[in-house]
Amino acid sequence: MRLAGKTAIVTGGASGFGAGIARKFLAEGARVMIADINGAAAAELAAELGSNATAHQVDVSGGASVNAMAEAALAAFGHLDILVNNAGVTHLPAPLEDIAEEDFDRVMAVNMKSVYLTARALVPHMKARQTGVILNVASTAGVSPRPNLNWYNASKGWMITATKTMAVELAPHGVRANAINPVAGETPLLKTFMGEDTPEMRAKFLSTIPIGRFSTPEDMGNAACYLCSDEAGMVTGVAMEVDGGRCI
Repeated sequence: MRLAGKTAIVTGGASGFGAGIARKFLAEGARVMIADINGAAAAELAAELGSNATAHQVDVSGGASVNAMAEAALAAFGHLDILVNNAGVTHLPAPLEDIAEEDFDRVMAVNMKSVYLTARALVPHMKARQTGVILNVASTAGVSPRPNLNWYNASKGWMITATKTMAVELAPHGVRANAINPVAGETPLLKTFMGEDTPEMRAKFLSTIPIGRFSTPEDMGNAACYLCSDEAGMVTGVAMEVDGGRCI
């Protein structure tokens, strides 16, 4: 029970890596708000996972929606220990000059602006308590970009830098900030990353991962649990690659 007594928000928590993180946090004793744009899926997962899970519908790219999520979490829990910025989107693979403006704007709003909005809503609470952990789910794409995922790569590179600046600024207030960099995984975004889900395309992606498999939600849950637990009390500003060796 490494997170016993802790409270957490996991954005994008209804599926994929977010659901894996939520499951692990609950198994380790935390109370978790599963926040997702798909409110029905969040509610379904929360019902499955038991009384320590609660659901909230949120659009992480909208300030009013993020503020409402923060208020709901504080009303439900009384305080917040852990914020996981997991919600993310990508665009279909294409040359960088061919990405539509609306797709660019959506990637920046969901992957980048959301981190600003959740910080604006919840950092004051963490500063007041002189404790807290922020975990940003970035990507190996922010370290070793893949061709044709150009602006997605850029958004995740931004997220890594944002994590480091949050860490250095918030450390004197007792707040830690870290990131995890997953490699492509068995999540709803996998097909979007690849452009097409074929055996040939999967083999091409797997050939770049020395361990020889895609990442799983369980992998991310395990890494997130460590970074958000008191065991990692001296760890801040890291972007931990959970990638089977892809970035070596």
